[in-house]
Amino acid sequence: MDFSKVKLVVTDMDGTLLNSKSEVSDRFFTIFNQLKCQNIQFIAASGRQYHSIVDRLYPIKNDITIIAENGGMVKQGEIELFSTTLLQENCIKSIKLLRTISNTYIVLCGKEMAYIETEDEHFISMFQNYYSKFTIVKDLTKVADDNFLKIAAYHFECSETYIFPVVKHLENEMQVIVSGEHWLDISHDNANKGYALNILQNKWGITKEETMVFGDYNNDLNMLELGYFSYAMENAHPNVKNIAKFKTKSNNEHGVELVLEQMINSRNLI
Repeated sequence: MDFSKVKLVVTDMDGTLLNSKSEVSDRFFTIFNQLKCQNIQFIAASGRQYHSIVDRLYPIKNDITIIAENGGMVKQGEIELFSTTLLQENCIKSIKLLRTISNTYIVLCGKEMAYIETEDEHFISMFQNYYSKFTIVKDLTKVADDNFLKIAAYHFECSETYIFPVVKHLENEMQVIVSGEHWLDISHDNANKGYALNILQNKWGITKEETMVFGDYNNDLNMLELGYFSYAMENAHPNVKNIAKFKTKSNNEHGVELVLEQMINSRNLI
């Protein structure tokens, strides 16, 4: 395979670059230095909070671009490039609807931090893996002193089965996407990874043919369409495997690293 044209690598985090323990391998950081030497741009694109992504990629945080909150906010180092927020009225409508679904936990995702209205220790213990900066409030609909990027909903069994059918009708005015086995996100129509990636490609003058993308879930579908070198993880949702041109090993088998090493080695031979 000819990787010589690649100028941009984009990867999802959970289920893709991160292993099942939410860790980034030392192997990846070594690879990143080689990408940098070859002038290849790197984007981490995730449904995670910006602060949580930085925690995982701290050694290289000033050298990469981060698409956080499923495209709600994009930052390059400390500089915010752009963001797409939800209207307050849409936040309130979504929160009230989500409250009607049993065993569903709601996260109001602001630029400054995340907000939750539960004190359930089981949920909070899990939630802290994705949101490192948060506060507990009495009523999410009363939070006003922040700009809101999305609303995330969590179900311990399955978000696609229990949450999506209840909120699907909101797709007429907002974006509703199953972003993980347990997560569902509600955001502005333009707050998605693909929309954000397209803006960055245009900004940098990088084409689809020069872009490599890795993903594993439905929130990665629109960004996978923007890379000729589109890879589905072995552990990916069937929808992702159907749309990606190529496949790699699972997130626990260094699927991303294997492809990047193959690319770097082939370019070194040129």
